Amino acid sequence: MSNNVINNSEAKAQMKLRAAEHVIELVESGMTVGLGSGSTAAMWVHLLGERVRDKGLRIKAVASSVASERIGQSYGIPFIELRKCDQIDLTIDGANEIAPGLALIKGGGGELLREKIVASASKRYVVVADSFKVVPKLGAFPLPVEVFPMAASIVSCALKELGFIPELRLNADGSTYVTIHANYLFDCRGLTIEDPYQMKAELDSIVGLVEHGIFLDMVNYAVIGGETGAIERRV
Repeated sequence: MSNNVINNSEAKAQMKLRAAEHVIELVESGMTVGLGSGSTAAMWVHLLGERVRDKGLRIKAVASSVASERIGQSYGIPFIELRKCDQIDLTIDGANEIAPGLALIKGGGGELLREKIVASASKRYVVVADSFKVVPKLGAFPLPVEVFPMAASIVSCALKELGFIPELRLNADGSTYVTIHANYLFDCRGLTIEDPYQMKAELDSIVGLVEHGIFLDMVNYAVIGGETGAIERRV
């Protein structure tokens, strides 16, 4: 691995940490907190866990992914099931892409349905990311689409008609990737999303498509970690 790659990776890690540190003060005792997904959100969960373990912060948590739940549990953060939760006071989450208007692509980790449910149940939903995730238009990152297995071929054809190149996600051993909800995932490439709202409407109309990774009108603001600090980006 070249020094440039190592330095770039280290720079990204510092940007992510700056974003995570910027939002840690948003959490107050007594809150129900949503623990988001992704590498920047994971850093924030570690910071949050340290406050619960070492400083007596009292919260309840809901996780948007298995990974974030495991990190939280390692610090003794108490969790409640989402189906028993009326609302979430604050969720801090990551994103694969952040476009103007705080339109997002999420779901690279494969848990987009759970992520979107947590986001929709949150009074405040804040996204943290490094500056490399900010894009002029969505689409460079493959759009994750979750589908019912029996409808995989039908949904694949519909996605192709929209201009995507859908690729069934596979595990490292070549077997089909299956979500925690027992569905398949397509990673959809080859299309810049010029109008996220129109694309969302098109995707929502496909029978057999369970959920997709376009998140619109959900984010209160985003915190973007840069080379010297973090900035808040609003609509």
